[in-house]
Amino acid sequence: MNSYLRSPHIKYNSGIDRVKMKEYPEDSVKGSAAPFSNMLNSYYMDPTDPCYEICQRVIRDMTQYGVCVLNNFLGRERGLLVLNEVLQMYRSGIFKAGQLVSNPGCTDAQTIRSDRITWIDGKEPHCYHIGQLISQVDNIILKANKMANNGKMGDYNIDGRTKAMVACYPGSGSHYVKHVDNPNKDGRCITAIYYLNLDWDVRKYGGLLRVFPEGLNQVADIEPIFDRILFFWSDRRNPHEVQPAYATRYAITLWYFDSHEKAAARKKLKERGEASSSK
Repeated sequence: MNSYLRSPHIKYNSGIDRVKMKEYPEDSVKGSAAPFSNMLNSYYMDPTDPCYEICQRVIRDMTQYGVCVLNNFLGRERGLLVLNEVLQMYRSGIFKAGQLVSNPGCTDAQTIRSDRITWIDGKEPHCYHIGQLISQVDNIILKANKMANNGKMGDYNIDGRTKAMVACYPGSGSHYVKHVDNPNKDGRCITAIYYLNLDWDVRKYGGLLRVFPEGLNQVADIEPIFDRILFFWSDRRNPHEVQPAYATRYAITLWYFDSHEKAAARKKLKERGEASSSK
């Protein structure tokens, strides 16, 4: 993990903590380039597999810290191809102001988060290289989830994920206050964030991701540097914030679903809907 500092007392932002269940843009990993959806948890992974060392690192760090950071994930050439696709999308004007899951129409949303986002599935004609990135992340998450001796990764049955959220913090102090991705058991168990920021100097540009791991009197400070990927548990174990950015900052985020928690969330949502309609 990256540098650690002492943590202030964790306070959840009330506007984010009051989450109402909502369906996320979801794209099942079944049938994707990561063909492991029907694999037993006793899957044996050959140590010569190119993903073996990465999966071992993910399992180790997620089990020990709840956070895993990997540098040079795609390599510079492939990372630049992804960045070019993101820049083209941003220039096309399809990015919209990020909303709060807890209250999509909230008038205070921009004080809580000031990023601009778009959702994609990676199959669009202009997103070929982003699609390859998504497939590679799927591959690692699913293999680490299914292989033997998989630590806390084995606590989940991962069979789906959201679409990719491509986000831009357009400088001028844009930020996202401290929050939890999944405080109310909506099914998301792992957050994966890929960064695309060339020559990023956090001392000049800010934009640091600060994670406040539960139960530790420390924080994890993660600089959003080019071709770095970050994994962490999506629930209350990892409150986090994006500190004000003073240069344009790009990231691609995926959330992976645990099938059991997702089914329970859907059941609860359905029951609430039926109760509401019967009044």
